[in-house]
This record gives sequence, C-alpha cells and structure tokens, in this order.
Amino acid sequence: MTRSLTWYAHRLRRMSAAEVTSRVGDRAQQLTWTSRRVRQGEPFPPPARVLEPRIFATSLPPGARAEVPPEAALRLVTAADRVLEGNWRVLGTYRRDSADPDWFLDPVTGRRAPDDALAFGVDHRNEQVTGNVKSVWELSRHHHLTVLAGAWWVSGESAYAEAAAAQLRSWWTTNPFLSGIHWTSGIELGVRLMSWVWVRRLLDEWPGVAELFEENPVALSQLRWHQEYLAAFRSHGSSANNHLVAEAAGRLAAACAFPWFAETEGWRRTATQQLEHALASNTFPSGVNREMATDYQRFTTELGLAALVEADAAGHPLSSSTRALLERSLDAGAALLDAAGNPPRQGDGDEGRALVLDDPEDDPWAVLLATGAATLGRASWWPPLDAGVTSTLLDALSATSATTPHVSRGSRPQHFADAGVTLLRTAPEHGSELWCRCDGGPHGFLSIAAHAHADALSVEVRHDGVQLLVDPGTYCYHGEPEWRDYFRSTRAHNTVEVDGQDQAVQSGPFMWATHADAVIDRAEVRPSGTSVWEGHHTAYARLDPALRHDRRVELDAPRKALTVTDTVTGSRSHAVRLSWHLGPHIHVELGPGVAELWWTGRDGRERQGRLVLPDALAWTCHEGESDPVLGWTSPRFGVRVPTRTLVGLGTWTGTLELRTELVVLEEPAVSSTVDRSRTGRFE
Repeated sequence: MTRSLTWYAHRLRRMSAAEVTSRVGDRAQQLTWTSRRVRQGEPFPPPARVLEPRIFATSLPPGARAEVPPEAALRLVTAADRVLEGNWRVLGTYRRDSADPDWFLDPVTGRRAPDDALAFGVDHRNEQVTGNVKSVWELSRHHHLTVLAGAWWVSGESAYAEAAAAQLRSWWTTNPFLSGIHWTSGIELGVRLMSWVWVRRLLDEWPGVAELFEENPVALSQLRWHQEYLAAFRSHGSSANNHLVAEAAGRLAAACAFPWFAETEGWRRTATQQLEHALASNTFPSGVNREMATDYQRFTTELGLAALVEADAAGHPLSSSTRALLERSLDAGAALLDAAGNPPRQGDGDEGRALVLDDPEDDPWAVLLATGAATLGRASWWPPLDAGVTSTLLDALSATSATTPHVSRGSRPQHFADAGVTLLRTAPEHGSELWCRCDGGPHGFLSIAAHAHADALSVEVRHDGVQLLVDPGTYCYHGEPEWRDYFRSTRAHNTVEVDGQDQAVQSGPFMWATHADAVIDRAEVRPSGTSVWEGHHTAYARLDPALRHDRRVELDAPRKALTVTDTVTGSRSHAVRLSWHLGPHIHVELGPGVAELWWTGRDGRERQGRLVLPDALAWTCHEGESDPVLGWTSPRFGVRVPTRTLVGLGTWTGTLELRTELVVLEEPAVSSTVDRSRTGRFE
C-alpha cells in the first residue's frame, strides 16, 4: 500500500492543474456509470438508438482477392493454422488455448485477472490482482481473429470463419459492459474496434456474417458500449501519447464502418478531430515520434494509416495536413532503417500493432512501409518492398477515393534535429554499411515520458545490419520491476553513468521524476568521408551543479572506424562508469586496453573488429548476470537473452576525457589464441 501511495504522489506531481481537474471529472463520470454495469450471466439490455437498415458500409471491392500475392496468402493461412493448433505466440509466450481462449488468463504467471468485478475498481497495476496485465490484454486485441478471418477470405475454408465467429461470441458474452479487466484501458478498446471492423470486412461473403454482426443484439451492444466508453473516457494530459491515438483511430474506424447508431455521425466527427490533433501532437515536424521510442513511431503511424484508409473508404477523408504528416512519418521510418531493413531500438517497444492482416511473424516495418507505399506512395530511396495482404487490401479499400501524390524528401535524411536523432552511416562505395545512431534529443514525451529510457548521448552501432553495440530493448512492462528498471536504466545503454545513478530518476514503470534532455552541438553527416556528431547533457547537475557530460562521435567511412570521445566535468570527486553492450551474436576477447571482436555476417563470412578502450578505466566483461542485473538484451518483448557487456569503472575530479575507438576489419585476421568454440547465438 505504501508503494501505491508513493506512486500516486509522484503521479500527481507530474500533472497540471487542468489535468487534475479532468481526472476528477473522469472519476465522477465513473461513479455515475457504475449503475450501467452489466454482470456476467445477466441478459444484455437491448442496444439503444440502433438505425435501420444496417448495412456494412465499407466492403472490399471485387477483385481484391486476386491481387493478394500467393506467398503472402499462404503465410496468412499458415498463421491461422497456428491459432487453431494452440501454437500462437503472444509477447514471447505461447497461448496454448488460442483456439478456445480463457480471456482472463495470464500465461506468464498463471493467474486469472478479474472477470466479473466492476472495471473501475480493478487495480490493473497490481500483479497480485491481475497477473501480468499486458499479457492478459494482448489476446483481447483480437489480432488473431483478423488472421482467422483473413485466412477464410483467401482460402474459403469455413473452419477459419467459424472459429473467428465463435471466439467473438465468447468474448462478447464474457465481457459485458464495465465488467472485468478488459474495460480498464481505453487503448485496448480502440485497437479491438479496429480488429472488429476488419473481421466483419473479411467475413463479408461468409453466410453467417450478418447474423454475427448487424443482426446480433449482443454485437450491437458491444459496438455501442465501446464507442460510448471511448467518447467518455479519453487519455489526456500527461497520458495523451500513443494511447490517445489508438483510442481515436479505433473510434473513427468503427464509426466509418458501422454507421448503425443515431450518434454515429457525431462520434465520427469528434474521433476525426481527436485523431488529427493526437497525431500532430505526438509527432515532430520531421516525422519522428515524440515518445523517443522507435517502436511506437511504427505503431502510431500504423494507426494513423489504417484510420486514414477507413475515412477515405467511407467518403470522409482526413485533412491534407494529416496525410502529409503520415507521409513524413513513413519517410522518417524508412530513413532510420539499417542496411538489413532493421529499425533503431530506441526507448520502449512492445510490438503493438494497429492491424494484423499478414502473418504476424512478418517484419512489421516492412508491412508498414509496403502499406504506406501502396496507399500514399513512396520515395525513390526507400528500401525495396514486397506487397502483402495488408498493403494490398488497404490499397484496394482506398482505391475509390482521391489521393494526392506523396510529397517526400528527395533524398534520405540522416539528421532529425527536432528529435535529436542522427544517423552516421557509410556510403555504399565503402562496402558493408557501418551504421551508428546517436541520441541527443529530449528525454521523452509529456511530463511522465512514459516510454523513455535514461539513454542520453547513447549510441547504437551495426555493421551490415549485425548489432555491434546494442540498445537493450524493453523486455517487460509489468510483473518484474527489477528487470523493468534495468532495461530503462543508464547502465543498460552505451553511455556514461555517474555515481551509480541513472541520468533521470525513475518513479514508476511508466514515469520519470526528472528528464535527461540532451542537446546536439554539432552534426555533420558525410557518408563518403568523415561524419562528426557532438552533444551534451547536464542531467547529473542534481548531484553536482558543475556536472556535465559531453560526447563526440566521429565516423571515418574509408577506415570503417568509429571514435567516441567522452568528456565528463565536475566540481568534486565522482565515480564514472562507461558501458559498451555488445550484440548477442558478437564474440569478445578482452585484453589490456583492447577488446577483440568477431562475428558471422549476414553473408556467412566471418568478420572481425577491435574496440580500443580508455586506459583511465578498469575494464571487465559481464554476461547474463542477475545480482545485480547486467549483460542482457531483449530482442523482442517478453524475451531476454544474455549478451556480453564491457564495463569501465573509475573516479575523477575536475575533467576526465575517455576515448574509445571501434574499427571494423573487412578482412578478418583472428589470432590463434582466440577461442572460436562458442557460437554467440542465443535462441
């Protein structure tokens, strides 16, 4: 209880007076709505103000099925088979019950979240009450049902449609209005509405679809309840991040596809306004997402693109400014990818999806960019893209509406000054790409910076798409606080830590009491020559007003050499820690002042590098440690793997300069003393 009160105290301090007033209003609204709750087993009240006739408004055009690439259709059917076989992976954990789910089960802890309690009284932050709530919520986003419906649409096999319909009926019946865990978070309702729109669209030619949706009073009640809830309880203030985008996108999609209620037109208009405002406030002018979390850039762009197409198809296109914003977001996403098509790993990432119409194991960035190219156009410098189910169907759905050409940057941008993101990368004439992301921007978005990490001035380095110096990723949100703390910490990133403390102060799993804003002092990007980036931050001034960290990163393209020079300044003696986190496929042999690296490239060739380390620090190598946590990376949400971390420790007074040089050797010359027996792979 003490921890909960402390959390609320911190949370209150991060709110404005206006937000506090709004939240008090929300609480009053909740108390008013309590009497509307429907308990499990009670008959649903008849849906109110339903219009006649009810027609699904935005069916796919004839011929769309023939345009789907056969390979993508086959992968989609194979994914649907995994659902029916109980072989469906959700956030790193298999749901063996995916063919007939327990909608309240947390497969991580084995606990069941409340299924018949008043939603407003469920403490979803308490694992003892809900289990790992993220794992409970995820299956009820119903992405696996769009996969089943899509498999029916491409194959005509009735088992897929019948399974999707049975699961929808199960969910609708066991989750009546305001009962249980699935009515506690608006983002979940918004994403779920987007899935329902597409389940209905993909089952349009299935004989039982009208009985399942427009002629089903239970379905009509759920559609109304979801839209009423989102209209009444919106994320706002310090929480108006990607959650608000998802809530608005789901409301807009449902209002466009299901115009079956007297309030529909009002819902559509307000959802449109909310979505356009949320997308603009969540996005820098450059197109980079303000949460400083690359995975959420993809998620919000997906949401905006899906909603844009729904609005187009319904004859209510979004504004030209929103279309242009999505084009910039797509351009920024394409520009950030490395030579292998992999995005940066900055900040949090939970693999959230707006819509799943392809095999979910397909690369979500490739799916997003292919869809963006099909619906809005692409720039000439984008990577090559293969069409899939999602890109084909969204293109078909929007084909009848007028679109404007994609007005994109004429060349790939490397520096996003407003977001503090700079890419140093070598040009193709210098062989395999050496890619480096430098972090010199804001800590995160809004006062709580929910998805930020304490990673100011950190770097992330790859060679031909292979991670050399790796960002840690996310691993978890709920249930394992010590791991959540580590993956967000300064010591988990390739940057400098002072006096054993994070640059910013964590005050909850999605909240920061202070922000570690960085400033870029210089950014000269020359892919064919020498690129130079310089930045600084004063986040440790709370320890010593004179404390400052400056970093200079220099990439010499012809030499394939990256030099990082750190300068720390203070007024008294401090402890310093410099960490270099190697990718999970990198072998290392640490010697005096140098670390020899080797790995297998994407082409199967053995590669070698050398990391020359500052001799002012004492260096040790760590791997997969838990007390304290050190030497880990998370390749995807819910999964952590050991990796090797080089840690340099020392003390200084006044000014200390630390110089690290990474050189990639194109022609390996591994010493015979190096132990090659280890694979360096962790599955």
